[in-house]
Amino acid sequence: MFARIVKCQSKAGRSEQVGNKLENDVLPILQKQLGFVDFLTLSDKNDPEKLVCISFWTLPEGTEQYDRQHYYSINDTLRPLLESPATLEVFEVNASTARRIALGRAA
Repeated sequence: MFARIVKCQSKAGRSEQVGNKLENDVLPILQKQLGFVDFLTLSDKNDPEKLVCISFWTLPEGTEQYDRQHYYSINDTLRPLLESPATLEVFEVNASTARRIALGRAA
């Protein structure tokens, strides 16, 4: 199981627009990808323009395919709403209490 963590800072007053794009444009794409499990969008309580998106995947091939086919075009779409380019990190999930994520690890 893998987690992709994307961090970004929206321009002042644009976090709602970024959130809408993530929910309406990005999530449907993610849901069609091989090995996709779940997606979380988090905002900072003290800085609502700071966003962290975490997607969970069962297979590294799914993340690689998503990168090749969608990640960079989505990043380009969001760029006008962001202060700076988003950053991406990939982690292996070692433990989880969330049912769907735990099921993905067993796959």
